[in-house]
Amino acid sequence: MSKTGIVSYAIDFGTSNTVIARWNLATEQPETVKVPGLSQQIGENPPLIPSLVYVEDARQGKVVLGQAVRDRGLDLSKDPRFFRSFKRGIGAQIQGFLPELEETTVTFEQVGEWFLQDLLLQLKAQTQENPNSLILTVPVDSFEAYRLWLSQVCQSWSVEQVRMLDEPTAAALGYGTAEGDLLLVVDFGGGTLDISLVQLNIDSRAEAQGFILKWGEKLLGNNSKQKTKTARVLAKAGQNLGGSDLDNWLVDYFVETQGLPKSPLTTRLAERLKIQLSSQLQATEVYFNDETFESYELELDRDRFESILQKQQFFEQLDELMTQVLQQGRRQGIESKDIDAVLLVGGTVQIPAVQNWVQQYFDKDKIHSSRPFEAIAAGALQLTQGFEIKDFLYHSYGIRYWNKRKNSHSWHPIIKTGQPYPMSNRVELTLGASVEDQPSIELIIGELGAETGATEVYFDGDRLVTRSLDNGSSAVRSLNDSDGARTIARLNPSGNPGSDRVKLQFWVDDERFLRLNVEDLLVQENLLENQIVAQLS
Repeated sequence: MSKTGIVSYAIDFGTSNTVIARWNLATEQPETVKVPGLSQQIGENPPLIPSLVYVEDARQGKVVLGQAVRDRGLDLSKDPRFFRSFKRGIGAQIQGFLPELEETTVTFEQVGEWFLQDLLLQLKAQTQENPNSLILTVPVDSFEAYRLWLSQVCQSWSVEQVRMLDEPTAAALGYGTAEGDLLLVVDFGGGTLDISLVQLNIDSRAEAQGFILKWGEKLLGNNSKQKTKTARVLAKAGQNLGGSDLDNWLVDYFVETQGLPKSPLTTRLAERLKIQLSSQLQATEVYFNDETFESYELELDRDRFESILQKQQFFEQLDELMTQVLQQGRRQGIESKDIDAVLLVGGTVQIPAVQNWVQQYFDKDKIHSSRPFEAIAAGALQLTQGFEIKDFLYHSYGIRYWNKRKNSHSWHPIIKTGQPYPMSNRVELTLGASVEDQPSIELIIGELGAETGATEVYFDGDRLVTRSLDNGSSAVRSLNDSDGARTIARLNPSGNPGSDRVKLQFWVDDERFLRLNVEDLLVQENLLENQIVAQLS
């Protein structure tokens, strides 16, 4: 297929808003796409699609999404059919109640799938185009369960190539900075805060820490003479902290000071106050329902807003993440003065207190904030234009064992964070039977998050909340801890202690999935080949 036949789109699926970008073949530039009925456009901002879903019929998968939810007032009352911030619950271990609609339990994974599928259907109907190249962006701190869910959702789409790219890396490409720039990206959206140090245009022949993603060879063909460019990720850190948390803190403040109820309506009013305070010193929101005579009048100024943030230790959390990234950079000989530009991405970076926080670390003339909403989707499209990405693992992978000293389960890393991927070598592990006539070998494999404490995801009333648990341990997401999935080898004949019985091979592929081979050494038979661990069953 010639390059002129490529129809390329990128989707930045966000907690609060979603952005779609398309590569314009005439101008050879990315453009943000407006989808009538789904997109909203306020002031000079690009068209944004609110990440909202209202389920009309769960059995048939009939949903209302985006701006249409707000236009119909479906987001203003406590209704189990209304979902916001649902991206946070995808792949997470949720504590609390999930609604049952039409005798079907509705999960966040299902809501996310409906959202993306309907979004793509309406996009195709409006543009009369069928994308054959699609890039989806993901947060730095996303676990394999989220990436696997996203890749499985895409399987049913009639798209020739679908790829994933970390959001901050995409943002670095989306700002269109000069060749050779060393960039720090602060991506602060509705659900996550990600900070990355990215180097553009490294010589691809040099030895690098991360991998080269050979993107689009099938679509670009062998006749492309465009010079290869590279983006190398040098350091990165992220956590579940975003604008929706700030909205919840504001709601809690008004509950305490004015006795307001926690509801989707008060959350929406709090969000509007927050947005107003990005451009003015004081904000007021008045609501009156002429049917119920329900009325609210909320006022807030920047000083009070900042005191609320300080009470929640907001700036301490930001400092901790920035320190992680800068320390990773120093281990490679990079000091903060070496950084050429700081790129601010996401709606939350428009808050003056956040911008002032960044200026404590970097000179004001280095900080750029002109493309907070569209940089990620626009930058992701650069993958179709000859860019290669060099990246490394942010999480480790390990196996669970019984720690006799602690009298509890612990995790032994088998592939550590910082490992370049895709891996050229495989990690081997041999196991034997532990009892006589053992019919199978079980092993629990987990993905170990950054060592900054775990994240708890739970319901507070009808709102989904994440909370960092500063307990000195890593967040761990098991990839196969369920009935049937723990068994990685059924032994025939049965195993007995005293000798190695199975050989395991682990490696990470170019999509950052952990894969597994299992060989029975006794009968010399392959029991599993090239299996994604999260799909074990």
